[in-house]
Amino acid sequence: MKRSLPKMFNATSIFRFAPVVLLALGLTSCDTADNPDTVAPQLRKSIDYAKLTDTTTYANFFVDDAGAKTVDLTNGSNRLLMFRAINTYNGTAVGTGATLDANVLKNMFANTSSPFSGTLASLNTSGVQLRSVTASSLSSADAEKERQTIEAGFTAIANASKSVSATASEGKAGKLGTYLVDEKGIEQAQIIQKGLIGAFQLDYIGNILLSDKNLALDNKTVVAGKKYTQLEQNWDEIYGILTANTIYGSKATATSSGESFIGSYLWEYNKDDFPKIHKALLTGRAAIVNNDATTLKAQATFLRSAMEKAVANAALGYLGKWKTAGTNVAAAAHAMGEGLGFIYSLRYAKLNGGDATFSDGVLVNLIGASNGFWGLTNAKIDAAATAIRTQFKIAG
Repeated sequence: MKRSLPKMFNATSIFRFAPVVLLALGLTSCDTADNPDTVAPQLRKSIDYAKLTDTTTYANFFVDDAGAKTVDLTNGSNRLLMFRAINTYNGTAVGTGATLDANVLKNMFANTSSPFSGTLASLNTSGVQLRSVTASSLSSADAEKERQTIEAGFTAIANASKSVSATASEGKAGKLGTYLVDEKGIEQAQIIQKGLIGAFQLDYIGNILLSDKNLALDNKTVVAGKKYTQLEQNWDEIYGILTANTIYGSKATATSSGESFIGSYLWEYNKDDFPKIHKALLTGRAAIVNNDATTLKAQATFLRSAMEKAVANAALGYLGKWKTAGTNVAAAAHAMGEGLGFIYSLRYAKLNGGDATFSDGVLVNLIGASNGFWGLTNAKIDAAATAIRTQFKIAG
């Protein structure tokens, strides 16, 4: 029998009810003099793409004709720090047995009421926040709905944290192993983290900063009082949101990406593109200097495609981990929390036609039953995986 979406099962209900290929474009090398899309006059001297290497430090390489650095990573870096602060706070429930406060999380999300302290206190007056750029490619009404989805997750994890000393079971919140889950067996911390990877990082970077509209922003004049153009600053914000490292991916080892959030999952679930990300970030920034619209567009498309591929593969990967967990209920719940968060985030994979209808459809078929995680079956997992593989053209 066809199951319709429960009244509360929309974007918000992922956090309340269920807390919630691509062809990689090669890095284009071209002479701006031969490029018909090059616009003259340029603000700065042209950059030779051949001088960009995997060890080129992004923040120090780009300068104006007087030798002054034009890169400012502050806005992007501050947003990444805010994301980390939310994630760290959520971890204190299991780490210290603390009861979480949803209002603290909401204040961190919107950067209101000075929620950051200690070494992060400067974030309070940084002038940026996460809430305003979350789901920002959507209409005002739909964006607000998705922001409330994230905030519903804050309420859900705060409620679950009240039972952090209990052992979870069907219908009862508590811990499964070292993971805090709600009464439906959903690990809200993972839903929030993976949900923000999609609603903040994937959407804001891919669908806003790398959109055709924003790639065509003013690149002829320097922003008042600054050393950069608005187009340069947008690209710098992308770098700051992706990584806190001076060279993206430089700390990767056989067992770790050395990165966090979407930067980390590019390593884990898109190893083909991961080694090319830093060069693409450099090449795109150089293309802005060169007024080389063709190369800029190629790097933007590559970065968007790489992130969407990573998110889709991660969703599939965690569905598979639910299966391989076997009788280890804690491992299965943890895998499903991550998987559900990534499935929610597929609504922002717009190059591949992702939207809320697709995302919610997969979710309700997985955990639409009243007992959520506890009602999962191999058949439900297989159906979800098939839907994702079909939508994203990923071979089985």
